[in-house]
Formats: sequence, C-alpha cells, structure tokens
Amino acid sequence: MEKRLKDPSAEVVITCLEDRLLKNEVMLNYHCFVRILSGGLKVVLADNSMTFGPGDTILFPRRQLSTIIQYPMNELPYKCLLIILKDDRIKDYYSRHKVDKNAVHSVSVHYFEQHPLLESFFNSLLPYFDMQGKLPESLLGLKIDEAITILRILDKDADALLGNLSEPDKIDLAGFMEQNYIFNMPIAKFSYLTGRSLPTFKRDFKKLYGMPPQRWLTEKRLKLAHYLLAEKQKKPVEVFREAGFENLSHFSYAFKRRYGYAPTEFRSVI
Repeated sequence: MEKRLKDPSAEVVITCLEDRLLKNEVMLNYHCFVRILSGGLKVVLADNSMTFGPGDTILFPRRQLSTIIQYPMNELPYKCLLIILKDDRIKDYYSRHKVDKNAVHSVSVHYFEQHPLLESFFNSLLPYFDMQGKLPESLLGLKIDEAITILRILDKDADALLGNLSEPDKIDLAGFMEQNYIFNMPIAKFSYLTGRSLPTFKRDFKKLYGMPPQRWLTEKRLKLAHYLLAEKQKKPVEVFREAGFENLSHFSYAFKRRYGYAPTEFRSVI
C-alpha cells in the first residue's frame, strides 16, 4: 500500500494531489471503490455530471468513459482512499460465492449513502498506511473480499456489474460515437469499446459516416465548440477541454482552419 499511485500493481492506495486541480479523461481497466477523504471530485459523463465531497463513497465501473476533475476544497487537498478491484480478485471471490442471477446490469458511476459498514471498512484501512512496506497478501485478500461483500450488501444489483468481466460486445457504432465523441482518447479505445478490431472499426466508420474517424471527431468537436462560444458565451480556455480537444493550441489551430478566424476573435466577427 502506498500514499500515492506510484506502484501500478497496488490495489489499496491513498492518493493525494496536494494543492492543485487535476482534470483527466479516464476509462478504467478495473472497477474502483473510492472514499473521498478531503477535497472535491466532479465526474462528467456523456449525459450528466456529479459532484462529490469528503465522506462520499463511489464505485467507478470499469470501461466507464468519464472526465474526472479533482480539486482542493476548504483549504485541503484532494485526497482519496482507492480500492482497485482487479479481475482475478473478483473471479476468485465469485468462485466461492453464488452470483445473484436476478441482479440488473447497469454500467454507471454509483454513489453510496453513508452506512456503518462503509465507515467501519474505510476506517479500518487507514492505519495500514503507517506500515512500512506492503500489506501482507493474506490480509489484502481479506480486505478486497470485505469490499466486494459490502458492495453486494448495499447494492442488490452489484453482482450484475462486478460479475460481468466479459469483453465488450459489438454495439451500435453511431449511437456510441454520438454520445461519447467529447472524450479525448485514441481511436483504438473507441474501437475496443464498440467491440471491434481497429481495422473493422475504421471500415465500419467509413461506411457509416463517409470519412475517417479522426476527421469526424474533429468536425463534431468544432461544432460543439462553436456552439459553446456562440450560445453559451464561454471563453476559448473554457471550451477546448469541454469540446474534447487535448490542448488550447491545437483547438485554436483547428478552429481557425475550419471557420477562418481564431476562437479568441469570435466576438469581433459575429
């Protein structure tokens, strides 16, 4: 166990961002069980956003696309306790426990109300961070089992989410892209999440839209940026991330190439 995410193999960690804001677009490889200790967290999904604070507990499903904004609050840095539920741990757990076949599958960030089981569990973990070295494997396994058991007690549909470790099936390409184009990630990630190999994704995309995926993504993001500048009267520095661009300079270059003027000149030409 470590105080920061320095060890990629760690499964129970405390991460602290000191006194800075961090914004990232993420797609987790594993389910993550999170308790916020201080600071604030905003999660932006394709169709809504949620804000969390100290004492809140959240389950982030794997393969959930989201924008994560972590920030200081009340003069304290963002700090959270993170339980990473790796596939082999979950498989081992369900080899010893019966899956509820009536559970309803829903892939979404899940917020948990305060509960004695949660308070007891997370409080029991904190003293371990004063240890030298890693938590013994036998004890780590018990704490992961405890986390999964608590999730199943508090959420009757947890089995449908946790127990589904299959790869993505081939899904509707247009529906997925229209909902998730704002997330800035490699084309290979889009292909994976739609259940396609990269060559198949590119072929299906060209057949559907008549252009390569990167060109389509840029066009969609520029149209969104133009809307945010025109209708929401936002500033370019606010718009570029919200529209899915990696940095301001790339956004400004693409915008000027598309519309003939820089986003900073928007007010003077309308």
